[in-house]
Amino acid sequence: MADKATDISNLLSPTVQALGLELLGVEYLPSPGGALLRLYIDIPQDAIGDAETPRMVGIEDCESVSREVSAQLDVEDPISSHYTLEVSSPGVDRPLFTPAQFARFLGEQAKIGLKLPQDGRRKLQGKIVAVEGERIDVELDAKPEPQRVSIAFENIEKARLIPDWAALGFGPAKQEPPARPDRKRPAGKSAGKPKGKPKATRSSGS
Repeated sequence: MADKATDISNLLSPTVQALGLELLGVEYLPSPGGALLRLYIDIPQDAIGDAETPRMVGIEDCESVSREVSAQLDVEDPISSHYTLEVSSPGVDRPLFTPAQFARFLGEQAKIGLKLPQDGRRKLQGKIVAVEGERIDVELDAKPEPQRVSIAFENIEKARLIPDWAALGFGPAKQEPPARPDRKRPAGKSAGKPKGKPKATRSSGS
């Protein structure tokens, strides 16, 4: 995570916690036309609820966080230029900001972008197999056999989980058997992916 994003995350985390939510991380994307500040929030693990009716981040949560942190940003003024604030739930392709978040999703697939190349690559994709301190071990689906690589967390620029759409119920629809043995079965169709994450946006200037 970039230093600016880390500083803003540390600044805003207590405010988000006071609302009964967790600030997973912050993305700060500067550009000539104005920066984008994106906050990812979630329900704390101990407040999710039971498996049948788990509590999830809603648009109301995003709006309340946006109001509170906007007021704090206006006072603290950590961003001197024009910027847009966006508050979002993590979604099924959630970003990973800390080693603890990697450890929470051991066994899951992830896409990882590196600050500096490792073995000639800056983009990796594979299964999270171990987290030891500040090192993340990922098993790449390489040929002729899987390859295990160890990555220093400080070298990770960004990372996201890869959703298992079949496990989430969005895999290819099951086809009915053909009416006649000599007739071709129609091509399978996949159900659409879930719609976008709830979010609230705001523009602010210095």
